[in-house]
Amino acid sequence: MIALITIVVTTVLVLWLSLNVLREYERGVVFLLGRFQRVKGPGLIIIIPGIQQMERVDLRTVVMDVPSQDVISRDNVSVKVNAVIYFRVIDPEKSIIQVENFHAATSQLAQTTLRSVLGQHDLDEMLAEREKLNIDIQQILDHQTDAWGIKVSNVEIKHVDLNESMIRAIAKQAEAERERRAKVIHAEGELQASEKLFQAAQVLSQNPQSLQLRYLQTLTEIAGEKSSTIAFPIPIDILKPFMDLAAKKGSGGDA
Repeated sequence: MIALITIVVTTVLVLWLSLNVLREYERGVVFLLGRFQRVKGPGLIIIIPGIQQMERVDLRTVVMDVPSQDVISRDNVSVKVNAVIYFRVIDPEKSIIQVENFHAATSQLAQTTLRSVLGQHDLDEMLAEREKLNIDIQQILDHQTDAWGIKVSNVEIKHVDLNESMIRAIAKQAEAERERRAKVIHAEGELQASEKLFQAAQVLSQNPQSLQLRYLQTLTEIAGEKSSTIAFPIPIDILKPFMDLAAKKGSGGDA
């Protein structure tokens, strides 16, 4: 009776240890006496204790934070950069056999790749061309982790931290750039205004009546202002005969 109970308990225990349930996003890498046998799952998996071993692998996308890295840019600016990477296992067999811990290996590779890629660019490129840098890092990581059965789908640089002195220098540079643009815009406005004035002068000079109308309009505008002094502009054409007469008298006196 005791032997029968022992056999039943042992059988139940072996069956309990043999049954494994893998979820839809899990796969089991099964080894038979230490040698790779096959990848199983999802669903109910039977593993013979002592003969077979199984390693569970999660196929869902992993979101991993890359710690802040000290990076020296190509123009010798020291910054701290952190990022986040998105990867998943696409080959469970390689992820277990080819690397000891694919999470730690991917994290260390992401840190070294981040420093290497960003160190080849200037600070302005880090700040302005972040999308391009994300793609470069993602492609390098994806190529290197392919042997581990890992697919790196995306890399995002989160923060580029600068020291206080560099922040002040960038602020001064931005202020100088704004002043330069303001001066350029002002100069372009002056140029356009002078061109329009030149065109208006040409039109008025071709029609003396238009010139007289403009003269009368100017007098009306001056008279409408609340001022005790009124200046009457005198056209140069009115003074021209007097100027010619004075010039002739001056030349006759010299003779």
